[in-house]
Amino acid sequence: MITLAAATCLALNVYFEARNQDLDGQYLVAEVVMQRLASPNFPDTVCEVVYQPSAFSWTSDGKSDKPTDVPAWLQAQIVANDILLNGCLLCIGATHFATPTARPDWASAYQNLGLYGGHIFYAEPASRVTRPRPRPENLHVQP
Repeated sequence: MITLAAATCLALNVYFEARNQDLDGQYLVAEVVMQRLASPNFPDTVCEVVYQPSAFSWTSDGKSDKPTDVPAWLQAQIVANDILLNGCLLCIGATHFATPTARPDWASAYQNLGLYGGHIFYAEPASRVTRPRPRPENLHVQP
């Protein structure tokens, strides 16, 4: 169900994780939340997914969670509402992402889908994937 809370939580996540990315990068970050929402391994609402402990760094960094860049905040709201109303745009199946310098310990257990903008996107291992994942043109697979 689409709610104001869901739209706000998703927009905040896009804003704080990807406001410096182009539109595709922002959609990819939003789609990670929606992929998690669709998985039985994650919480059942958008806000619970976004605020799940250790899920997204901005939720526990001690900084203000109030957007200050008005144009970026408006763009994040557009992306969030579009995803909630129309579903995924790029549909790569990513459930995780990290910056290239982060090197999270969980990354080796996931399928590296590639680098786009400032994030490497990951999905569940290929053995658990039931459908192929198309890639945006500019998504670069890293070894």
